[in-house]
Amino acid sequence: MLLNMHIKNIVLIDDIDISFDDNLNILTGETGAGKSIIIGSLGICLGGRFQKEILRDDTMDGIVELTFSIDRECIRQQLENMDVYGDENDELLIVRRLNKNGRTINRINDNTVTTAKLKEVAAVLIDLHAQHEQQTLLKPSMHMEILDRFGGGDIAKIKGAVKDLYDTYVKLKKDIEESSMDDNEKNRQMDFLKFQINEISSAKLVSGEDEELETAYKKAVNSKEILSTASEVYSVTGYGRKDSSADLIGRALVQMKQLSTLDSDLDALCSSLIDIDSMLNDFNRELSDYMQSMEFDDAQFASIESRLDVINSLKAKYGRSISDISLALEKFESEYDSLVLYDEQMEKLNSELKNVEKALAIECDRLTEARKNTAKKLCTMIKEALIELNFTSVEFEMSFTKLDKFTQNGNDQAYFMISTNVGEKVRPLFEVASGGELSRVMLALKSCIAYEDDTPTLIFDEIDVGISGKTAQSVAKKLSIIGRNHQVICITHLPQIASMADSHFIIEKIVENNKTTTNIRKLDNESQIDEISRLLGGETVTEATRTNAREMKELANQTKIY
Repeated sequence: MLLNMHIKNIVLIDDIDISFDDNLNILTGETGAGKSIIIGSLGICLGGRFQKEILRDDTMDGIVELTFSIDRECIRQQLENMDVYGDENDELLIVRRLNKNGRTINRINDNTVTTAKLKEVAAVLIDLHAQHEQQTLLKPSMHMEILDRFGGGDIAKIKGAVKDLYDTYVKLKKDIEESSMDDNEKNRQMDFLKFQINEISSAKLVSGEDEELETAYKKAVNSKEILSTASEVYSVTGYGRKDSSADLIGRALVQMKQLSTLDSDLDALCSSLIDIDSMLNDFNRELSDYMQSMEFDDAQFASIESRLDVINSLKAKYGRSISDISLALEKFESEYDSLVLYDEQMEKLNSELKNVEKALAIECDRLTEARKNTAKKLCTMIKEALIELNFTSVEFEMSFTKLDKFTQNGNDQAYFMISTNVGEKVRPLFEVASGGELSRVMLALKSCIAYEDDTPTLIFDEIDVGISGKTAQSVAKKLSIIGRNHQVICITHLPQIASMADSHFIIEKIVENNKTTTNIRKLDNESQIDEISRLLGGETVTEATRTNAREMKELANQTKIY
């Protein structure tokens, strides 16, 4: 349940703490005292919008904190399934902070979480009925959501099976639609694929040959320039000219040999020159052999150029390398084989679709049956609850029609039907219910779902709108009944409901030092009588009013059984 709420720097609130109790917690206060701020802050901490404009002081952070006690095993298990755990005291803290820069920070215990995660966790802990929520009853699409929630795990299991089958159904339909083609289109695709396959296959590509051909082509293109330059080098280093290197070194070697006969100290130098002469001779011989091998062959060049043209043309169409072209060939062959087996594959897909469609129809029928059975139980409970809420003659049903298509939620369309007068036919709830009636219908729904729902804390913001007198007394009793198994927090302006409080809080607007703030405090027994008197008598509270208030409180206490 919700143990404590801390609000700081939000609208008229400086810094307040509210410690809630079990059973029925009632909040009252004069118009404008700040009741909506309390509910708004609750909504913020449950994942609602947190805007900088609501900060009381925009130079400070705004903070809303909720502390929960995890005292139900089913709630603990649901949270653990989300990887959320209470502390050593089985308590859980949700914090939303809006800093002065407009950035919102969400935390669960010591962990920062996304707003989506925070909403998911909060939904397990609190069901907040704000003033506008009863308007959801005017939307037929919401009625089946309410029914499914009441149905709990049984309906959820069937819905899961329906969704899985529906997803497969949609995928198969998409595959068939994307694959469908007439014979002319199929033949065109096969002809084009066959052309592509033949074009690549006939080239008989060899891995790495493009690199070898590029090297050979470059050499052939530059062969004339290579030969010319090599010949010039050979004439400089060979024996073709009198001033060539070989000729000059040869003459120098003859003279060096003569010198070494005159002085043996020159033998080493003579030997070095002999080595140079020998190396130059080897160089000239190898250069000569290279030039002889460089004979230009026009036919060979044309063959290299033609082969490169074929390879480059295929690269331009199918990939940047021979490896890419080979992969493209495999893809074309696979697509061609698929088209060869097209009729067989389409027959298989259509057969699978029929089987899935049949299974989906069966599961949708199961879901419809489960929903109808659940609707009977829910509508009976709602009718009983409405009678307790002073609908003296009421019928409440749920209408079902079949959609002409499947959805992931089945193929049902369902909405609530109501009659509030004797002899009047049931009509759609969204067509006939007034504001006050919608409030009571919503309360009846909440009370019924509460019996099946594990959510420990229910919050009602002015569920009593549009009602008074005997009906208000009926609503008070219903809230008290819900409070037997759930923590209920209710904002009200009716004395009948306020008198039923197990814990009563007053929300006040205080002006001090030219500064207006909202405060909240828990009332003792006498203070509760004072507040109920105010609700009964307005500005003027007489002793008779106080006596009436005391009687209302005593009668309420006698009514409550926990």
